[in-house]
Amino acid sequence: MRFRGTEYTGKGQIIAIIDSGVDVSDPRLRGASLTGWNIQLNATAHALLASDFVDENGHGTEIAAAVHAVAPHAQLMCIKIMDARLRTSADLMAAAIELAAKNGAGVINLSLGTPNMGKALLLRDCCANAVEKGAVVIAAAHPKGERAYPADLPEAVGVASHPDCPPEKFYYFAPHRFPAREWGALSGKFIGHGYTSASASGAPGVYKGSGLATANLSGRISCLREALPSESPVNLIEHLRQLALTPVPEIGYA
Repeated sequence: MRFRGTEYTGKGQIIAIIDSGVDVSDPRLRGASLTGWNIQLNATAHALLASDFVDENGHGTEIAAAVHAVAPHAQLMCIKIMDARLRTSADLMAAAIELAAKNGAGVINLSLGTPNMGKALLLRDCCANAVEKGAVVIAAAHPKGERAYPADLPEAVGVASHPDCPPEKFYYFAPHRFPAREWGALSGKFIGHGYTSASASGAPGVYKGSGLATANLSGRISCLREALPSESPVNLIEHLRQLALTPVPEIGYA
């Protein structure tokens, strides 16, 4: 990513990808530095860690490939919390955020979320703890602008997507210009490019929405961390807002 006239690649940064695991043999991840765990909860709701983070679905691998495309020199910390059917829980998300923060992740990517308000406080505590440790938590917003956590938490960066958002560009729905009474949960969110990796012809791949857009911006934040190593998570997010374009209603949301 180019920032202030210099190209950055996420060198020296750790990006946690909380998802369905990763296929380390995927050619799009050639040269990537990959580590990780598998988290499961036992009958007493205690987290159990294992070293196997093999992707049984493919979703996590898509996310990792999108992050790696933007920040190829960042270390990817793959934390598997979803099975082959992409089933998980807010408790597993919370455990994964805590694990990522404890192990030095500077960016924590969740291309998923929950509408469960009963778990919002738990996730908020984990996100606040991660931010206190210096991490930026970035999460996919609901595709229709409905409630989703942790994307709607003030401690997290929420990312939505729209098929008309072009590559290399992203927007920010500033609350003072797009008030919640008119834009609902999209107010205060970033809107990003939600396509899979480009084909050989340069055309974008399949549109998959906010999950891919979140991964793209996670890579960008990692590059900002490399460029501005002394900045706090709050200041890094402000820099990202300054880099974003101002959207117009014609982008497709109404």
